[in-house]
Amino acid sequence: MSDQTLRTLVYGKGAHADPVACVEDISAEVASRRASGYPHTIWQLVLHMNFWMDYDLRTIAGENPTYPEHAIESWPELRDPSNEDDWKATVRAFSDLLNQVAVLADSDSEVLERAIVKAGAANSRRECSVHAALWEIAAHNSYHTGQVALLRRQSGAWPPERGGDSW
Repeated sequence: MSDQTLRTLVYGKGAHADPVACVEDISAEVASRRASGYPHTIWQLVLHMNFWMDYDLRTIAGENPTYPEHAIESWPELRDPSNEDDWKATVRAFSDLLNQVAVLADSDSEVLERAIVKAGAANSRRECSVHAALWEIAAHNSYHTGQVALLRRQSGAWPPERGGDSW
């Protein structure tokens, strides 16, 4: 009972931009450019998505990662924003994490329906299925991928080489 719709959204089809295509063809300079009045760079958005995908995948795997005490902890600062190797490593990690989400989305119903306990702010905990957690990842990434697309447009770097809607 894999969820093909979820798997499709992980890679950004239909109304959702392809998250990997949105970041794979830009330089560290563009990825680290701060737009006037906007708090985060493209690079920070990708690091933030990586943080939460890693967190949720570890939770799904049965680990108990520490929930950040403050939201800012999921928004890493860049050490050297001009380092192309670091940027490419961030993009590779992003792609690898998305692949892990897609593989889980292809799981059978026993895996997808398994209950997990997710931590939240103020040490709150809630039970949900692996399937629900994967949908949360896809929705979170779609939201931030839209921000990446907007920042690329603002930087004159849209559409991605692999294509994207230009309204």
